[in-house]
This record gives sequence, C-alpha cells and structure tokens, in this order.
Amino acid sequence: MNLRDRYDAATAGLEAPLAVVDLDAFRSNAAGLTRRAAGKPIRVASKSVRCRALLDEVLAMDGFAGIMAFTLPEALWLARHETSDDILVAYPTADRAAVAALAADERAAATVTLMVDSDAHLDLIEEAAGGRPVRVCVDIDASYRPLGGRLRFGARRSPLHSPEQVRGLAERIVKRPGLRLVGLMAYEAQIAGVGDRPPGRPARARAIQAMQRRSRLELAIRRSKIVKAVRELADLEFVNGGGTGSVETTAREKAVTEIAAGSGLYQPHLFDHYSNFRGRPAALFALPVVRRPGPGVATCLGGGYLASGPGDPMRLPQPYLPSGLSFDPDEGAGEVQTPLLGPAADLLRVGDRVWFRHTKAGELCERFAELHLIDGDRLVRTVPTYRGEGGTFL
Repeated sequence: MNLRDRYDAATAGLEAPLAVVDLDAFRSNAAGLTRRAAGKPIRVASKSVRCRALLDEVLAMDGFAGIMAFTLPEALWLARHETSDDILVAYPTADRAAVAALAADERAAATVTLMVDSDAHLDLIEEAAGGRPVRVCVDIDASYRPLGGRLRFGARRSPLHSPEQVRGLAERIVKRPGLRLVGLMAYEAQIAGVGDRPPGRPARARAIQAMQRRSRLELAIRRSKIVKAVRELADLEFVNGGGTGSVETTAREKAVTEIAAGSGLYQPHLFDHYSNFRGRPAALFALPVVRRPGPGVATCLGGGYLASGPGDPMRLPQPYLPSGLSFDPDEGAGEVQTPLLGPAADLLRVGDRVWFRHTKAGELCERFAELHLIDGDRLVRTVPTYRGEGGTFL
C-alpha cells in the first residue's frame, strides 16, 4: 500500500481538512536526531511540535531531555501540566504578569529559565519578580560576521557577540541577588536553519557550504572562549546550541552540553535541502477536493497555511500526494480555496483528498485543533494541539 492509500485508509472515517502525524516517521526522525547528537541530550523545541501528547512521547525517548519553550506563558502552562521539569524559554519576555506568576510559584521557578541579553531584561525581571529568585540564561549572538563585520549571516537575535560582551553581562547578573545565572545559549541560524542544497541552484549551494564551513569554525572558537569566561563567574548547568540542521556539528563542540532540535521530528519541507541528513515527512495535512473547474485543475477547500519568514515561494505549503500537482501562480494557497494544476488533477474527483506538507513544523498546529496519529494504515489516537487545548501563545 503506497503512502497516499495508507493515509486515506487510516482517515477514511474523518472529514477533511485534517492534520495527521505518521508515528513511524516521527519515531524514525527522533532516532535520527539522537544518532546525530552522539550522546549529547537534545532539548526539544516546543514551537516545532505544539502538541503536549507528542512532547510527552519524544521526551520519553532516550536522548531527549528538557523543553525549549517559545513564550513564558507557554512555559508556565507546560510546567503546570508537568510536561517537563526543565523548561528554557528561548526568547526574552516583557510579560511582567507572567514573570510575577513565575516567581510566585515555587515549582515553576525551579523549572523555568528565562532568556536575557541586556540590562533592560534584568531590570524588568527583578522588578516583576519582587525580589524572589529567577533562573536566567544568556543569549549569545551566533551570527557570522566576516570582513570585520561588514557582512552578516544569521538571525538578528542577541546584541552580545564577543566574549567580553557576554562576560560583562554575566558579571552584572551574578551581582544581582534576585537572579541566578544557570545557562548560555547560542543558535547558529545560518547553519542550523539554512539548507545547503537549494534545489536547482548549484552556485548558491557552493556559496552556502563555504559560508557554513567558515562560520562553524569561527563560532566553535568564539563559543569556547565565551563559555570559559562565564564559567569563571557562575556554575552553569547547561550550554545550549544548534538546531535540526546542525545537530552533529554542534555536538562535536566540547563547550556545548546540549543540542536544541524540534523541526526534524515533523520534517517539514523547508528541511529537505540539507546534505548531512534526510528525514521522513511525519506531519501532513489533507484538504478535500471540492470542485473541478476544468481539465488539469482540481480545487481544494482552504489551504492558505503560509509559513513565517521572508515573503518568498518557500513559505507556501507543498502539495505532496498525489505527486504532480502545483499551485496556480496567480492564486497560490488560498484563504478559502486552492486550485491545483497538473496532470494529476485529472485523476481527482470531488471528495478526494490532497495531502500537503507545511513549510515549517509546529506552525501547522496553529491551523488545527487536533492531530490524528497514524501507525501503518490505522488511526491509533487523536490528540489535541496547543490550539485544541486553548493554548494560543502567539
């Protein structure tokens, strides 16, 4: 039985639109991540999963430990549900009420770590916490800046780039009795989040690969110096680095104690273009065919599930099954309907399903209240997404 028939059979009793996770692919992807991490624990990026049942599933596997949350309210929610006793909020917060709630909850305060990269963050946290202790982690700018900084590759995150800058903030943290410095984080987006095999662009691929080689070397040296400098001031519990696209190379750095990853569990199509690993599509959504406007065209209900990031065609979901379908360039993925073009359209009837892959991982769960978990050709369980539990954090 081919994939399309298997997914159609497993969900035959359900009405589309719907979203599924193929458990065999999900578990295979998880095993691949742990092999690549070579013994270093993987902290699961919850933004790439957004489903408590699947967070529970992956955290029960060997090689995974802790959660990297995306907002403080989400972290408090996960702590309340006892999803993990080690939750790092990956982005700074300005939510004073949430900081106050964190500081007032002894268990949450021992579980959740906040991200900081400036004195403004320290002031806000101390004021909102009212003198009660809060765990913090310093975010390091991992971007690559060749030619004396005249070029920049990587995400615009922390303003702290040099060992001196990071140590300076660490010195100010340890002088504050209401803050406890427990970790460092550096996310090398230009390596972990950029595929080095863009389809049909060999010259760009060579340029990306050259940039990533130089960036890995520069960051490994700089990160080691930063960790050494901060460990002279604080007893760090963790040094977090990497992402799905850089698991094995980040894991080789002695200074890094854990890896962050999440997208590789669902394997959205943005992560198809890497030379160092190959995952299996695990999270999919199905749309019903609702009309046939003419030869070579089949129109699906809904579908405008665009991903965040720069406005380019890569942000569109990908028609996956049956193969041979593409978007109408004048309409793309529509708010309420999506026309699909290609010879395969003539094989589709009203009521048939087209299976899609989202560009990114967890963002799919903002469109669906449930994920239907498939094992083989059987639907084994239906679980709520964050949205299905009312957990709309962004």
